[in-house]
Amino acid sequence: MRKEMDKTERVLSIYSKLLNGHILYKSQIAQEYGVNERTIHRDIEAIRQYMANQTVNTGCIKTLIYDRTVDGYRFRESSDHGFSNGEVLAISKILLESRAFTKKRMEGILQRLLACCVPKEKRKNISDLLKNETYHYIELQHHSDDINKLWNIGKAIREHNYISISYQRIKDKQIIQRKIKPVSIMFSEFYFYVIAFIEGKSQENLDFLKDSYPTIYRLDRIKEYELLSEKFRVPYVNRFEEGEFRKRVQFMFGGKLRRVTFTYMGESIEAVLDRLPTAQIKSEKDGVYIVTAEVFGKGIEMWLKSQGEMIKNLEIR
Repeated sequence: MRKEMDKTERVLSIYSKLLNGHILYKSQIAQEYGVNERTIHRDIEAIRQYMANQTVNTGCIKTLIYDRTVDGYRFRESSDHGFSNGEVLAISKILLESRAFTKKRMEGILQRLLACCVPKEKRKNISDLLKNETYHYIELQHHSDDINKLWNIGKAIREHNYISISYQRIKDKQIIQRKIKPVSIMFSEFYFYVIAFIEGKSQENLDFLKDSYPTIYRLDRIKEYELLSEKFRVPYVNRFEEGEFRKRVQFMFGGKLRRVTFTYMGESIEAVLDRLPTAQIKSEKDGVYIVTAEVFGKGIEMWLKSQGEMIKNLEIR
């Protein structure tokens, strides 16, 4: 019994050393545990088989290899499921630019991202590239940590549950009550948003209730919410499509679907096409473009006005 216990402890100890980034040498380990090298070889093979099973079952990205350059065994981050160091750096930069979370939450996410996806010996390289931006990170004025709210509303979307919300309007800070059918969560310009349809027309005489487009709620302004047991139907043919909606909304201002046409006289038509995914160039002459696009709401007007003299002959229908 004690012999079997010793084997278990030995294998776990070897496994722990490998997880901590150590390079293991067969003769040295055999001497440390008072066994021969053939026994250590069997232990290593057992760990290798265990890691192979973990890869199949959980997507674990560690592989136990024999590194001939150092004549020892170590773990290697090697899986199609993993990220390259460049991808981790890019994701980290995008997260920092988003300012989507509190500083404490952001630092924790970045630390876990590096720990999960970057080999130990490479982490400092990426950490150094993020250090200054992380130190000077400024969280948003609402200082809300809405991760649980985000997840719970996401659950209601998946399971088609109505939600009752208390929502603080921007213009007058008034708290209003709504019963909504949540259909999507989106992120844009620093904030998370819940896209939903309002249930019932009896609450207020709202013009937009007569239309088929959704209402947009900023997540941090949902002060209270309750997931209701009542469910709503979503026929597949009428399902809400986030990708199509995102192409047509600017600054998350909801409203009727409209078509805009304008003359663009700036230097980068690519910037216009990137900002307005539905934009089409109707004509071009001497660097002057006639552009048309399909958009929801009045957010488009904010962007067009910000372009100053580069935009002429604006028509909105």
